[in-house]
Amino acid sequence: MTTQSQPDIGELMRASVPMARTLNLEYLETSPERVVVSLPDQSEYHNHVGGPHAGAMFTLAESASGAVTLAAFADQLSRAVPLPVRAEMDFKKIAKGVVTATAELGRPAAEVVAELDRGERPEFPVRVALRRPDGAVSSEMTVVWTLRPND
Repeated sequence: MTTQSQPDIGELMRASVPMARTLNLEYLETSPERVVVSLPDQSEYHNHVGGPHAGAMFTLAESASGAVTLAAFADQLSRAVPLPVRAEMDFKKIAKGVVTATAELGRPAAEVVAELDRGERPEFPVRVALRRPDGAVSSEMTVVWTLRPND
């Protein structure tokens, strides 16, 4: 079952992030706690071993992390802009076929908002697991995001 938060995060991502459209990313589940996005198997984005190129997989994972960030902090966007600070990706197994990314916040949203309320610039990790069609984790990414207060 697909869960959508308000606003529709998948539609927002497709409308505002050209790479999400370019790679034909599909937003399967979006909630403030978890986002699931898939990268269709597209030969024009394959690497030398016939799976998705590392750049496409990075974009998939980063897009999933951004979507869960938007879903979790949609009510804060009038006073802060979410920005990635750093990312690290581990490649574990060769991916082939459709790759699905599941992103989850690494800290409770309430803690992050409390820091923002205190005038701080909070940082929080988003963990993403990329899975092959057989369910095996092919890659993992952690993206550290911040909410930069509007001045």
